[in-house]
Amino acid sequence: MTDEPTIIVVDDDPGIRESLHGLLRSVGLQVKALASVPEFLKEGRPEGPACLVLDVRLPGRSGLDFQRDLSAANVHLPIIFITGYGDIPMSVQAIKGGAIEFLTKPFRDQELLDAIQLGLARDRAWLEEAKAMAALRSRFETLTPREREVMALVVTGRLNKQIAHDIGISEITVKVHRGQVMRKMNAASLPDLSRMADKLDLTAAKSQNE
Repeated sequence: MTDEPTIIVVDDDPGIRESLHGLLRSVGLQVKALASVPEFLKEGRPEGPACLVLDVRLPGRSGLDFQRDLSAANVHLPIIFITGYGDIPMSVQAIKGGAIEFLTKPFRDQELLDAIQLGLARDRAWLEEAKAMAALRSRFETLTPREREVMALVVTGRLNKQIAHDIGISEITVKVHRGQVMRKMNAASLPDLSRMADKLDLTAAKSQNE
């Protein structure tokens, strides 16, 4: 994953695209300037941190429609809306949908640059969290079915002898499995393991199976 951020500008006005491209390049940002939502869909989301500067009024599907589409598809991308025809209900809808900012043209360059930095900071944090979750799931996948069963019981606060009784194995075997779980999950303590179980939604999955 590259650390270099990318700003995607989607606006059907060539003059606006050119102006924003020049502004963002002047402060050292990598820019993709596109004319429509289909162009963005063809390009896809960049690998590294990114922020989308999106015109509200576009040919075909509007920027607000596209915001809803991204949310429905679970595509995480910070959005800054720009428009020459903004109104309060429109801005409220955009912000409620998770937009970073709603800027009415003409806006000050610094307003846009500040919003972009906020968007990139959020996206970096999200990408780091996604990376950490992927690593956590990968570690969980290394557990045997029995170790997963023991882990689910350990994080509820059950003692080794209680777990042994619950699943019909010896207490010493529970201790061995518990040690393997702590090692494989790279957990420093029981609270640490419990936090991992919460992130994996392990306790909820266990209760559904019961």
